[in-house]
Amino acid sequence: MEKLTIRKIDPASAIPYELLLLADETVDAINRYIFDSDIYLLNDGVQDIAVIALYQNSSTELEIKNMAVIESHRSQGIGGILMDKAKVIAKESGYTTLAVGTSDTGFQQIKFYEKNDFIKKGVRKNFFIENYPLPIYENGLQLCDMILLAHDLSE
Repeated sequence: MEKLTIRKIDPASAIPYELLLLADETVDAINRYIFDSDIYLLNDGVQDIAVIALYQNSSTELEIKNMAVIESHRSQGIGGILMDKAKVIAKESGYTTLAVGTSDTGFQQIKFYEKNDFIKKGVRKNFFIENYPLPIYENGLQLCDMILLAHDLSE
């Protein structure tokens, strides 16, 4: 694998919407959280191949609001690298919980988070119906609820 580097982008930098849109459906949805998030880009020496946006929910909880890897670099452990980095950032910043929400039809994403020691903590009913103007489909099913997962950083 190429030499990978991760960097936090400066708040004055251009927002990498092209990467963020791989994990969120609309710019409007991204704009609801991105200006209050820390954005990290993973670069392979040639291009930015992945993004993760971290948002402070409280003094004890950091949330992954967006995490995406470009198609050509999927299934190569890049998501795991981003997840490990998010855990380190959260722990070093004094958070006790790293949280994430994903769609009820995102079976692959739920499996990924559970593999990374996240536990299901709740459901936001009708989240995708109430927060997106058009229906969104994944795995042939309409997104409806958001599944909330959390990782305890004190372990």
